[in-house]
Amino acid sequence: MDLLLTPDQLGLADSVRTYLAGTHGAHVLRRLDAGSNRDPALWQGLVDMGLTGLCVPESAGGMGLGVLDAALISVECGRFCLAEPLVDTAFIAAPLLANTPGTHEILAQIAAGTARIALLHPCNPWIADAATATHSLGTTISAAPTSAPIDSVDPLRTLSAPVETTANPALFDHAALMTAAQLIGIAEAMLSQATDYAKLRTQFGQPIGAFQAVKHQLATAAVALEFARPAVWVAAQSLQDGHPHAAIAISHAKIAAGDAATSIAETAIQVHGAMGYTYEVDLHFWMKRSWALTAGWGDRAFHLARLDAAVIGGGMAIGPRHSFG
Repeated sequence: MDLLLTPDQLGLADSVRTYLAGTHGAHVLRRLDAGSNRDPALWQGLVDMGLTGLCVPESAGGMGLGVLDAALISVECGRFCLAEPLVDTAFIAAPLLANTPGTHEILAQIAAGTARIALLHPCNPWIADAATATHSLGTTISAAPTSAPIDSVDPLRTLSAPVETTANPALFDHAALMTAAQLIGIAEAMLSQATDYAKLRTQFGQPIGAFQAVKHQLATAAVALEFARPAVWVAAQSLQDGHPHAAIAISHAKIAAGDAATSIAETAIQVHGAMGYTYEVDLHFWMKRSWALTAGWGDRAFHLARLDAAVIGGGMAIGPRHSFG
């Protein structure tokens, strides 16, 4: 498996990063938190960037890109704690619908930004953005669900009570993968915030980043992130290629990304000291999003059990001869 990202893929991710840096900074998160959590202008900007059509076939007005491309942009969505439901609609629902007959019209609406898809799966005790969705996707595409709003640990997530639905394994795997990708971006953002703070905060006449204890904490966090990142790329490429063990790679990616984000959140809080817990520090937006996504689309125990069943249970062969054959 070739995991080298192409210049076009890197350029696309860089352009999205630049755009979100200018339109979705921490001051925007605070404005959304003080209001209704959503801003039509932000959604329209994503549409104008062509991101809603990223995975929509060209015949339906999209760009026709693949799962790996979507994962790359999901990382950027996590990096900027994107509030709009771009990932659910454009990077999870759209690739699934692109392989479903009779969905040309809804795919064209997704590309145009007029359709928003709420994802339904019994693994989650909530539905994200059901209130503004035009359709829902469980085992099939249907009308948007109606249910009562519920609270989230993440103030920028708009959740509703779950409705009865049947499990869709393909939906679960796509969603778990894109959740892992977002966690990579969230972890990168928290590590960057902690590193920047360690350079600015002084103690005993020098930046706290000069102290060995702080250096080691940040270095350990960076190593965890670097181990998690390739696991996400492997999972994305495996799912895109239809590899028979793609689900196992996705569980590995979800565990690795969730563990990295959790440990980096803890490190970032410690580096910020008591200020890390306060609303005045921007870190809390990313920290709460990491908590929410780590628990969503299969928590650590679920994905660990899936890995255990495959490796220890004999569902797949292990060892370098099989891994790299």
